[in-house]
Amino acid sequence: MVKFLHTADWQLGMTRHFLAGEAQARFDGARIDVIHKIGNLAADEGCSFVVVCGDVFESSQVSRQVVLRAFEAMGATPDVTFYLLPGNHDPLDASSVYTSPAFTRHKPDNVVVLGDSSPVEAASGVELLPAPWFTKRPLADLVAEACDASESSDAVRILVGHGAVDTLAPDQTRPGVISLSALERGIGEGRIRYAALGDRHSSTDVGRTGRAWYSGAPEPTDYDEVDPGNVLVVDIGADQVSVEKHPVGTWRFLRKDWEVTGDADLDALEDWLNGIEGKDRAIVKLALVGQVSLAQKARLDSLLEHHADLLAALDTWERRSELAVVPDDADLILLGLSGFAMEALEDLGELAESSGEQAVAARDAMALLHRLVGTES
Repeated sequence: MVKFLHTADWQLGMTRHFLAGEAQARFDGARIDVIHKIGNLAADEGCSFVVVCGDVFESSQVSRQVVLRAFEAMGATPDVTFYLLPGNHDPLDASSVYTSPAFTRHKPDNVVVLGDSSPVEAASGVELLPAPWFTKRPLADLVAEACDASESSDAVRILVGHGAVDTLAPDQTRPGVISLSALERGIGEGRIRYAALGDRHSSTDVGRTGRAWYSGAPEPTDYDEVDPGNVLVVDIGADQVSVEKHPVGTWRFLRKDWEVTGDADLDALEDWLNGIEGKDRAIVKLALVGQVSLAQKARLDSLLEHHADLLAALDTWERRSELAVVPDDADLILLGLSGFAMEALEDLGELAESSGEQAVAARDAMALLHRLVGTES
């Protein structure tokens, strides 16, 4: 009866504090590139339209350039209509990006904003039932309100919503969460054939019907996302609904705990870092625990510095890292210290075994000393 593409959470204009220089530019570019992929995929799959279920933009204060590049990407497939739903990041409030001059003056014909809960005919016999956000903190279940406000219809209705369903929300009593039971009741009664949701950045089948899904973000945005980087092609037939995931993302967030107690562990860490594909689009966070000598700490620092230049970003998760640096006999022989210098090194060693910023500084100081002396020798 109808096939369409379900996506959400583009968050165009998003910045990440750990991306420096041209890495942020690559991150921005990928978020525009994926729009081209979505449009081409929709055309190739014979989709009648695309629904973008909220948080199209990171905020309403994105630059004019972000808006225009998004329009250029969506306009590249003029036969594919993109229906944009305002979400919590880009609500349809007084300062909305959707009413800005850049948006209203340059919006291509194949871009439609779902600005209220009135049903929208997206194809012959197919209606979208939108639940847009008008504020960052709604005080009611917008999805339930959209369903309740709609009159009965013979059309195939696709709910387009944004927000957390109560079964997945950390606080189920928070105003604005979506009632899954009410949503499934609407599906069971035939008032809704499919619920296209946004807000959760991991592709997720919600509930028991197989007809309520979060598409996930088409490009990953953080480490906690389980299955990002997808869009969904939804095919609604007379008696069934099929949902097919299509990977489109190119970036990855990788977080790993690593125990380091000797050279063998450093060898394994080096092999793992070398094995990461697409390093220029990989963001890595390491939690390092264990005990190393000064020579091993110096080697670790050199290893991390090398891969930091190859990866989009490489951070050490300080809150989860407990790496003790304990000089061994070989370290002391190489350093050749005595007297006050040796006493200072011993003080640094004691401080390095503590916790906090001073401990990190002490470990770095000892490793740097080892690297400098090793270079001179």
